[in-house]
Amino acid sequence: MSRSLHLVDVFTDRPCTGNQLAVVTGAKGLTARQMQAFAREMNFSETTFVMADRPAGGAWPVRIFTPAEEVPFAGHPTLGSAHVIRHVLLGGRVERVTLSLAAGPIPVVYEREGKRELYWMRQNAPTFGRRLSRREVAPVLGLAPSDLDAAPIEEVSTGLPFVIVPVRTKKALERIRVNRDLLLKFVAGLDAKAILAFAKGANGSGHHLTARVFVDYYGIPEDPATGSANGCLAAWLVQHRWLGDDAIDVRVEQGMSIGRPSVLHLKAMRTSRRIEVRVGGGVVDVARGTLLAARLA
Repeated sequence: MSRSLHLVDVFTDRPCTGNQLAVVTGAKGLTARQMQAFAREMNFSETTFVMADRPAGGAWPVRIFTPAEEVPFAGHPTLGSAHVIRHVLLGGRVERVTLSLAAGPIPVVYEREGKRELYWMRQNAPTFGRRLSRREVAPVLGLAPSDLDAAPIEEVSTGLPFVIVPVRTKKALERIRVNRDLLLKFVAGLDAKAILAFAKGANGSGHHLTARVFVDYYGIPEDPATGSANGCLAAWLVQHRWLGDDAIDVRVEQGMSIGRPSVLHLKAMRTSRRIEVRVGGGVVDVARGTLLAARLA
């Protein structure tokens, strides 16, 4: 049996930048073991599997695997999978695609802004968890406690939890060298298994923040563009009014330190009921081929 394989780059408008994603369509019948084996073979941050050739109850069932394990939600796999479904399975005729993920239904909306094509996902309402001290976090990142901002270091989730770490300066952010052993010990007692560190300032015109995301627990030391983590960051920025407002509209650079420059668009606002979070970015096609399912381990 053969299935289609699509390689795309997400949170970019140029091939071979942004975050790589492999999307397998027509994945019905693949076992979790086969999907995990193929995700390990690809060794991208994530590989996704579209489990049906039509939506069920208005949503497309999609499963997401890192090289190490399945996850309930991730940002760039959501946008990249929606792009493949929209263009390949639906012929580009719709402006909205809803994915059915383990974390719940996630709607993705296609928008055109001038020459730019962006996909936007509305993430789940955020939850805020444990707060951590600068003294316990700084050694994990190879920094001094004084390199970290005084604002709360906190677990946040919009579907997948992350530890959000504000860093005082962009130069300190660039100095981060993760101690892998300390990182794995650090996350062992947390719901969050990955860290997003960020600081004010960016290289590109019109960009506001720079972020780095460390995901050794999931088999990838540093991720080039992480929509799930940046959704948590957007919620954190509003929760603590770190930019001085209850609403944000910012662009975040990520991946510069590992040669995969990416730009993530974040919008979030506090309403009377909750914080609403949207994360957007571009998606570009790179390659298409065939997955030989019968040969998977």
